Amino acid sequence: MSIVSVADARKHLSDVISRSKDEAVFIERRGQRAAVVISPEQYERMMEALEDAEDVAAFDEAMAEEGPDVPWAEVKADLGWA
Repeated sequence: MSIVSVADARKHLSDVISRSKDEAVFIERRGQRAAVVISPEQYERMMEALEDAEDVAAFDEAMAEEGPDVPWAEVKADLGWA
């Protein structure tokens, strides 16, 4: 993880982008984190992990629902698969 000021990020944007391939680069304004630069590959990995976590949460929520089970044959018929 690297930290650079907004002014330094402006002056050395190419370097910030290069460094983001190996680590997250935080950009600070007045001592507060204002942005983070990451590689496209890291962004994709993070988005996939988030989607996986959302899928797990949705599955857990669905499994916790009360009510009668619906037979698979009925589900297929409702979807027009039968």
